[in-house]
Amino acid sequence: MTDTHTPTDAQSPEERRKLARRTVLAAGSVAVTAVGVGSAFAASDGTAAEEGTQAQAAASPSSSEGACYTLTSELVEGPYYIDADKLRQDVTEDQEGIPLHLTLKVIDAETCKPLRNAAVDIWHCNASGIYSGYEEMGSGGGGGGTPPTGTPPTDAPTGTPTGPPPGGGGGHQEPTDDTRYLRGTWHTDRHGHVTFKTVFPGWYQGRCVHIHVKVHVDGEWTDAGYEGGHTCHTGQLFFDEKSVLLSAEVEPYASNTTTRTTLDGDSIYPDNGHEGGLLYLKYNRHHIAHGVRAHLTLGVEPDETSNG
Repeated sequence: MTDTHTPTDAQSPEERRKLARRTVLAAGSVAVTAVGVGSAFAASDGTAAEEGTQAQAAASPSSSEGACYTLTSELVEGPYYIDADKLRQDVTEDQEGIPLHLTLKVIDAETCKPLRNAAVDIWHCNASGIYSGYEEMGSGGGGGGTPPTGTPPTDAPTGTPTGPPPGGGGGHQEPTDDTRYLRGTWHTDRHGHVTFKTVFPGWYQGRCVHIHVKVHVDGEWTDAGYEGGHTCHTGQLFFDEKSVLLSAEVEPYASNTTTRTTLDGDSIYPDNGHEGGLLYLKYNRHHIAHGVRAHLTLGVEPDETSNG
């Protein structure tokens, strides 16, 4: 996880330099529109527009020694990662939900230079809380289904869990099936940008609404896909409560009866805003079903390895 301590005079120059590289980042801006209505999303949410402006202002280099952007928080991979076997930008397949246009910019946190040809993975559950590749992992696959009823047990749990660990961590699970919806890998352009077309994620028991993300560098793009290199960032992307509450009024999200964990109640979200993966969003708050645009800059350390 990102180190946000402030360098002190008692520390060596090398220690101060390392800590300075982890001074706060604010990331990217966002634009949003309404998919399916005319040529662009109707940007009627003034708050979202303001946040995007603030993001651009906060994106200027820091005056701290050696610092440019703060490293984006490293978070757990979770048990449902499947290595880059779907090279594509549109990961929707046949999944229903609110259209989501996701733009990420990947930069070197020390130099602020964009990382070109980095491989970026995203994966997330569908509106019902199901992860592709793991549909047999019990009701909801990713933890969806009907929430438990009755008096909560006081003893330690026994038996084999059928959904993801409540915190989204745990060891890697082998896929149970060949489905791969809402998963994909694509390369950044010369400006460090990569875009994906997907749907607004749903939720499952124990976790807030989120998207998983990985960034790989120093590999090679071949006819077979992305090979070699190493993972320099593993994280998660989060949605504010206002947007999630609006999405919950729209089908098929409205049919997801699983108890939802809020952003503040989530055990993985580091509660540090955009540095921790909180997306900038823009949408028509009266018609969120038309679509959402999300944007964030990821400050990474390309020479390091982070497998989550």
